[in-house]
Amino acid sequence: MTAQLAPPDARTLFDRMRSKRILVVGDVMIDEWIWGRVSRISPEAPVPVVEVDDHSFTLGGAGNVANNLRALDAAVSLQ
Repeated sequence: MTAQLAPPDARTLFDRMRSKRILVVGDVMIDEWIWGRVSRISPEAPVPVVEVDDHSFTLGGAGNVANNLRALDAAVSLQ
């Protein structure tokens, strides 16, 4: 691979991201995370039986992409 085609290092990519305006198009979703312990596998179906300790919610889909780009200091618009 020639020097011209070599990918830039991560710091260079992050620095270049600050000057970019990016449009993210897609569905914004909410991901639900269920936290707990698996005590056994259900005899009726091959699924784990979970003793739920907690729930958490995070952005999913295009919302997650926009959030990650914003964390890199990109100017993000979400449609």
